[in-house]
Amino acid sequence: MCRIDPVRSSPRDSEGTVLPFHNLFVTNRGQAKILDFGLARVTLKPDSVGMSASTIDSEEHLTSPGSTLGTVAYMSPEQVRGKELDARTDLFSFGAVLYEMATGALPFRGETSGVIFKAILDGKPTSAVRLNPDLPAELERIINKALEKDRDVRYQHASDIRADLKRLKRDTESDKAAFGASSRWSHPKMLIGAVALVLLIALIAVAAFYLGSGGHAPINSVAVLPFSNASGDPNTEYLSDGITEGIIDRLSGLPNLKVISRTSVFRYKKRDIEPQKVGRELEVQALITGRVTQRGDDLSVSAELVDAREDKQLWGEQYSRKLADIVSIQQEIATAISGSLRVRLTSEEKTRLAKSSATNPEAYQLYLKGRYHANQTTAAELKKGVEYFQQAIDKDPGYALAYAGLADSYSSLGGGWMYLSPNDSFPKAKAAAMKALELDDTLAEAHAALAYAVFFADWDWPSTEREFKRAIELNPNSALSHARYAECLKTRLRFNESIAAAQRAQELDPLSPDIVSQLGNVHFMARRYDESIAEFQKALDLNPNLPVVRAMLALAYAMKRMYPQALAEYDKIADQDKVTAAGNQFVAGMLGWVYAVSGRRADALKIAKEFRDLSSHAYVDFYWSGVIYAGLSDKDEAFRLLEKGFEEHSAAMPYLAVDPFWYGMRSDPRYGDLLRRMGLPQPE
Repeated sequence: MCRIDPVRSSPRDSEGTVLPFHNLFVTNRGQAKILDFGLARVTLKPDSVGMSASTIDSEEHLTSPGSTLGTVAYMSPEQVRGKELDARTDLFSFGAVLYEMATGALPFRGETSGVIFKAILDGKPTSAVRLNPDLPAELERIINKALEKDRDVRYQHASDIRADLKRLKRDTESDKAAFGASSRWSHPKMLIGAVALVLLIALIAVAAFYLGSGGHAPINSVAVLPFSNASGDPNTEYLSDGITEGIIDRLSGLPNLKVISRTSVFRYKKRDIEPQKVGRELEVQALITGRVTQRGDDLSVSAELVDAREDKQLWGEQYSRKLADIVSIQQEIATAISGSLRVRLTSEEKTRLAKSSATNPEAYQLYLKGRYHANQTTAAELKKGVEYFQQAIDKDPGYALAYAGLADSYSSLGGGWMYLSPNDSFPKAKAAAMKALELDDTLAEAHAALAYAVFFADWDWPSTEREFKRAIELNPNSALSHARYAECLKTRLRFNESIAAAQRAQELDPLSPDIVSQLGNVHFMARRYDESIAEFQKALDLNPNLPVVRAMLALAYAMKRMYPQALAEYDKIADQDKVTAAGNQFVAGMLGWVYAVSGRRADALKIAKEFRDLSSHAYVDFYWSGVIYAGLSDKDEAFRLLEKGFEEHSAAMPYLAVDPFWYGMRSDPRYGDLLRRMGLPQPE
């Protein structure tokens, strides 16, 4: 009478949508069937496994294309709040299934997950007996106890609810025998109810064993793939990218969850993906995918969580909102996913997951445009990013995240890429970062921005380290923070710590050539040239059109006195303008040094002249022209140029203790004096 007959092997079944327990069906023969322990999307024909269309009360019990998917309606109050979960959470979800089978309706309903969350927390389900007057009062009592919002008042163990259901089954069978087939128990609704009770008794036994693991193997690593821009309008690309990054940022703050960083996941943008293959490439267990459609002020976002190991959906949802609600959509997606993953959160972590630093929808859209452009890293795009961040601040002067974005852009313009002079970039970067922290000192991006700014602006190494550590504490999944922290550590000659930080960055962003090359850079500074060559080549395999990485590879060859191989790498740079001082001072300075140490003095002096000519009408970082004279063993000119770099607060000066260009000058007291004035350690 209580047979559970799995039908998952039916050729008409295909993996699809998550239910809190199992997909439950009652056939025309009155048999209870469990379709799947976790996932199922079913295409039914009238004769499928003995069922007819009338067997199912409503289409909403099945997953269908475009429908709201997932387990949101079955979440417990503590799961919605992100509190620590235990077996009583599963009993609440089981109570929701009980209610649905007894009444044909969900206990907590709504058009969006936000409305459902509110109903779960504050609402009271309609009386089950009111919806189905033929239900026994005892069954309603069992359901109500299972759905108690306070878990201390709820059923404490699966065995308790199973015992109550068994007693109810015994009593109803006794009543049925006493009244006979002509009694009210022959009513069609109650026949279905009796069959449902039998099924539920079997289910509670299965649930006690199965749901302890949450219905799927534990997941502790995810990648948020770029949401597709279904609108087809390139002017709205910033929206789909921004939603993707917003979800990455929110999930990155969750404990014990590895979240892949932006650069690696954006390699899959506009590509057809095979979840299992992508999971292997990124070394994650789950993927989050989605699509964004904007029509005027209307915004539609669909998202799903997929188990990359088995290529099956664990959660999905469709959101239809106004464009102004974009922030709340990101919050709801992140909250729903954390619930699906059963992540345990502290109160501080729950606050960070739910909070938004944007109060003005227009400001948030401007911020998204700023990030979209700043991520392109060219001078023009970074400056456009600065403009949008400033516009966002003008709209909302209390927008901490926009100040953090502004700070990071200024640091990149002056430090990473030398598009602006130190005086035109670093003070602005530091001021914006400090304002961001004044507004919100729990914002990881603000701490990371301040760390990077004071690294260049103040040469304040203790403050830099402190701020990076705090940023990583708040967002342990930020590959950029780990990579920049590695940068900070290597300038202090702490190579083992720097390598560990760079390796962690690479774990979080394995397909980012910049992150991969950072590990090569640390190996290079630690004089581990073979390891550095391997990492630089790996980075160039990801993107061969990176002049700076190509130049670093050449430099590693040069340190091994492999000068032909070094110069050959420069010939491979597609855009040869990047090899000139006007095109890229970093690349040109290193080429000049390679020319110098390989005996091509005239070629080295030619590049040195490019720097002098450029200085008459543009900012020149004299550190890099000094590098060329160090290679030529002209110590006086090299130190003269280093002093100019010191006075102008060159972005390259923090690397004075680790750069190999100065090996031949370390015995000169002028070198030690510069290090002392900068607070840098003396190399051995």
